[in-house]
Amino acid sequence: MKTKPSLTLDDARAMAAAAEAEALKNQWAVAIAIVDDGGHLLWLQRLDGAAPISCEIAPAKARTAALGRRESKVYEDMINGGRVSFLSAPVLQGMLEGGVPIVVEGQVVGAVGVSGVKSTEDAQIARAGIAALG
Repeated sequence: MKTKPSLTLDDARAMAAAAEAEALKNQWAVAIAIVDDGGHLLWLQRLDGAAPISCEIAPAKARTAALGRRESKVYEDMINGGRVSFLSAPVLQGMLEGGVPIVVEGQVVGAVGVSGVKSTEDAQIARAGIAALG
């Protein structure tokens, strides 16, 4: 039987706080979603001023990154490069930059998805959250 690390609620809180701090430092109104390795929502918060739709997009980006075991930007790049068949991929709905997998001991244990500002800024916030795990 193999074992692997898994996220705790305390881990999600720490990442959410770090992601929120990065967003607030830059005055970015976003939604922040954290999912486990199966793409199941562990944490969702919408900062003041973030558009309501961001609460749908952030979890979708996180789920895509967790299930795909890669940044959601990879899918966006494939589609923009002409591989539009990925638009019909089952389950993957957040194929936009801003979903970043959480890798611990070489295993993807979840992902952070952010929505509300430029996609590169969304990814910056997600990475700042993940950095809180150390």
